Amino acid sequence: MLVTHVVDSLEPPSLEARQQVQDSPIAPESFATAFGRFTALHAVEMRAPRAPQRPCHPARIAFWNAERLKYFDSSAELLGGLGADVLMLCEVDVGMARTGNRHTIAALADSLGAGYMFGAEFVELGLGDLREQQWHAGQTNSAGLHGGGFVARVALHRPALARLESSGRWFDGAFHERRVGGRIAMLAELEIDGGPVLLVSAHYESHTGPADRLLQTRAMLDAIDAHAPGLPVLIGGDFNTSTFELEDKRDPEIIAAGLAADPQRLAAPMAHEPMFALLRARGYDWEPCNVMGTPTQRTRPDGTPAPPFGKIDWLFARGLCCSDPAVIAAVDLAGVAVSDHEVLAVSIAHR
Repeated sequence: MLVTHVVDSLEPPSLEARQQVQDSPIAPESFATAFGRFTALHAVEMRAPRAPQRPCHPARIAFWNAERLKYFDSSAELLGGLGADVLMLCEVDVGMARTGNRHTIAALADSLGAGYMFGAEFVELGLGDLREQQWHAGQTNSAGLHGGGFVARVALHRPALARLESSGRWFDGAFHERRVGGRIAMLAELEIDGGPVLLVSAHYESHTGPADRLLQTRAMLDAIDAHAPGLPVLIGGDFNTSTFELEDKRDPEIIAAGLAADPQRLAAPMAHEPMFALLRARGYDWEPCNVMGTPTQRTRPDGTPAPPFGKIDWLFARGLCCSDPAVIAAVDLAGVAVSDHEVLAVSIAHR
């Protein structure tokens, strides 16, 4: 599904509407009804920068899984210091108790003097994961939206949301939180020297395996070609390339055996993730735009996740000249983590 309807402000479902869904039977029909009813899942919110700047040459682009933007001030300071023309983000909240019920991506744009785009991946029916449920017990989400998008001081055009799956796998609470929606990629065109480029900010499902990531990749690439056929493309995303099936990730013996057979599989997962072969077949490269072999995970202040770490965040390019890839530590001035993902950055120009 490709969503191109643009609004000034998404209309979040009311607390009553969210409660009605929670009280409804846990069934595919209930999910489908809620998914169709929640209009915030079917539009893109966009605000242009007040005084758009011209992109650098080459343009500098960063991607980050911002982990809710919960450490807002430190995150804004980190991102503001990158000198990026465009920030591609996933895991940002709108109206969630765990992030102070603020519109995190709009607030980030305000702090940087930028514009933004936002698309809702999920309507959250609860307070978040098990840790967040404990930390924010008794609080209420004002909007309950979680998703991704862009923050940019430059002008972005032709925004769209590509829904990569709508399985409803988060609806029944089996993963300890209930959500309506599915994984997404956000799309927008950026005009750089030589012509337009399509930027894509993607977030793949974490509770799945390589075969399902291949399906999400095919959905994303088909959406890209439908929306902007022939354009050069830069994709940034948290692709969760763990190389293991979901059930296997819960078994330390399977993990140990897998790493014994291929000690580099987490940092260099290409042979274990068929999505890479599909990307190559569709004209995408990754070597020039990534720091190869470098993990992109880190431990949060609460001690999770624990090593070993993998390279699960990637940049992919088609029809572009990429240079100066970087992995930037996602820490505050005291060296404390502000996300469990590092920041990626790369410079791009037309060939």
